[in-house]
Amino acid sequence: MKNILKIGFIAGLVITVLMLSASCLSPASTVVSGNATGTAEEPSTFDSLWPMLVFLVLIFGMFYFVMIRPQRKRQKEHQTMMQELQRGDKVITAGGIYGTVESVSEDSVVIKVESGTSMRVNKASVALRRDDIAK
Repeated sequence: MKNILKIGFIAGLVITVLMLSASCLSPASTVVSGNATGTAEEPSTFDSLWPMLVFLVLIFGMFYFVMIRPQRKRQKEHQTMMQELQRGDKVITAGGIYGTVESVSEDSVVIKVESGTSMRVNKASVALRRDDIAK
């Protein structure tokens, strides 16, 4: 449900931004005033440039709040989880291996799988703790 809301929000933002940019960039929206001789003046370069700049800023803001910020949050949570690993934690590796932590070193973790086999894996390959899944 949460993903559907995010997708709907993103689609709404994109449609709104496209509609605003289309109305700002359309030739009918520019006001051309006549001079004393009655001929039309060309709009300045700045008048036609600012809507594009606003559009680019809105797109960047949307990407930041929808993609970059959540990814940084996940990275920070994963880093914290790796630092807090201790003996006895039940974990799942990035390869899908379930195991229990036997020992932790600076860059690796020894996990014991169900068959009794011990495996040394890179600390970063521990995807999550099984206790965290229930939350």
